[in-house]
Amino acid sequence: MKSLTLNKTWLLALTLIISLSLILSGCGGDKAVTTKSDGPIIAKFTHVVAAETPKGKAIQYFATELEKRSNGRIKVEVYPSSQLYGDADEMEALVANNCQFIAPSSTKVVSLDPGFQIFDLMFLFPTEESVIKFFNDPEGGQKMLSRLEKKGLVGIGFIPSGFKQWFNSKKPIVTPADMSGVKWRAAAGGILTEQYTNMGSTSVSIPFGEVYSALQLKTVDGSENSWANIYSQKFFEVCQYITVSDHGRFDYSVISNKKFMDSLPEDLRALVKSTWRDSQDYAARIVKEEEENFKKQVLSSDKVKVVTLTPEQREAFKKSIEPTWNNWKSKIGEDIFERALAASEAK
Repeated sequence: MKSLTLNKTWLLALTLIISLSLILSGCGGDKAVTTKSDGPIIAKFTHVVAAETPKGKAIQYFATELEKRSNGRIKVEVYPSSQLYGDADEMEALVANNCQFIAPSSTKVVSLDPGFQIFDLMFLFPTEESVIKFFNDPEGGQKMLSRLEKKGLVGIGFIPSGFKQWFNSKKPIVTPADMSGVKWRAAAGGILTEQYTNMGSTSVSIPFGEVYSALQLKTVDGSENSWANIYSQKFFEVCQYITVSDHGRFDYSVISNKKFMDSLPEDLRALVKSTWRDSQDYAARIVKEEEENFKKQVLSSDKVKVVTLTPEQREAFKKSIEPTWNNWKSKIGEDIFERALAASEAK
């Protein structure tokens, strides 16, 4: 009888150990998708800007459309404004499959593929149309996205987000000489640092979510961003000098985890990409509609002092950073550079 009792106790302990092991194994970050046995595939899309920006709206459009077009088979949960992961840790979270989609500024992708630095060459793209042309070019933007698979990621597409403007708390910026003595916040990437150096200035990398406080505390004097972010992040409250420069791009790259994408049925993988292409077109439309509105909102503030660069002044800035163009052609890739140049010159 005593032996029988011991056997029952041993069996109960073994059952508990196995159950606990199964529970713990289900908590690992390597799981390709989060699902319910009788529900949709759940994917997390984390990003760092406000939901009301063109980027935020495009991502929400994607989530809504994908759920609708898949008849509820896949559901994307959207986490804006660094609610889930911030600028500094979202890529690591994606690689670990703790989230399934991110949309970092293209500058953040340069460590994976140097071609993405093409978007940081100042005064390269003259119009929104030239940028979209490059995005959709099979030998341009699409080629760069396809190369991410070597890194265990899948490039889904791009989010156009308008041109960048300069804003700072020290002085008006009208000529390259005015850049002297101004410390800028710029996204990480040697190409931006070099361009600011060529214009006689300095720059540092600070996570997006910390930029307002850095400007407020004078850790940096100024930064560059789209009208949508200047307005939604209230940067104009701490930087009274704004230069309408259209000097660079602040576009985003939409990236997914490869294990997650490979785990999807083939039709859903195709649906993710086609739905994103429509979301990119949607973003391009609302950027045109809303950037002008955001600009008006910012410039209507009595706190700001605005200058708009003339074509001659833009050319002077372009000439000052020409050494960067020449220096980075080979680093970006001659093929990518030439496709971007062709798109920028297309009529």
